[in-house]
Amino acid sequence: MEQHGIINLLKPAGMTSHDCVYFLRKVSGIKRIGHTGTLDPMAAGVLPLCVGNATRIMDYLDLDHKVYRCEMILGITTDTWDIWGKVIEDKRGCFPKPDLKTIEQAFESFAGDIFQTPPSYSSVRIAGKHLYEYAREGKEIKAAGRPVIVHQLQLIEYDSDTDRIIFDLRCSKGTYVRSICNEVGEILGCGGAMSFLLRMGSGDFLLKDAVTPEQVEACWQDHLLPMDYPMNRFGKLDIPQDRVTWFSNGGYIRAGEAEILQHPRKDDISTHIRTRNGLDRIYRVYAKNRFLGLALYDEEKKLYTADKVLCR
Repeated sequence: MEQHGIINLLKPAGMTSHDCVYFLRKVSGIKRIGHTGTLDPMAAGVLPLCVGNATRIMDYLDLDHKVYRCEMILGITTDTWDIWGKVIEDKRGCFPKPDLKTIEQAFESFAGDIFQTPPSYSSVRIAGKHLYEYAREGKEIKAAGRPVIVHQLQLIEYDSDTDRIIFDLRCSKGTYVRSICNEVGEILGCGGAMSFLLRMGSGDFLLKDAVTPEQVEACWQDHLLPMDYPMNRFGKLDIPQDRVTWFSNGGYIRAGEAEILQHPRKDDISTHIRTRNGLDRIYRVYAKNRFLGLALYDEEKKLYTADKVLCR
């Protein structure tokens, strides 16, 4: 019998996000597995892997805010905007070192709602191809700037002896930390490239709770979290047992037929949730503590309309 749920994987540096999916497919024998929020191959940290029916909620989880710790090196510019790319310019050891205040001012321009240009070596698609595919062919294709949100950016350490900067970042989906490193280097006039990236959180999934590939390989079922684990910001409904089949077949639930256990929670670090018809009040639907799926609430019609049915 196929199992359903989510594994909070601690992705090691050197594995692609797809490598992690392939690894879990091999270990579990389950084909329906996907990841939320691609991590660069040389980055490490939290990578939620959805198993079975949980793959159907990936579009919700992919929108969660992310938390990173990043290290960058000043004085070097590469084509990938990290230290693993081809060096375009290397000024290390021969540029005026900025002071801490100047660096803090450079980072201040990246707080809040910003427009960001994706790196040439990224998974962004243009005309059906990834940008990195064009780059490997020697074609310079520049993607249009896109809006992202930097909820919090904190400078942790600056070592002027080694020209290394460490900072923490809480941001929306689609934020390229490499882009920030590159642009900070441009502002400072010396260039800069990302040298380390650790994802410490993705929505409700935290680094302290992540499990290694070795732990997963030993007994992956022990680390399978329930499908509703990362949905605490959504509302919660309990419906009568005689409405379960109706809802599971895609039917609506009238407001008077459901008991509201929790209203949707919104806070300043939650990103916009995928909606239909302008609705954004999403509820988890249960019957006798059994998670059935997700519903959108229509205030005008006083109906909860099935959006994702996960258990039948």
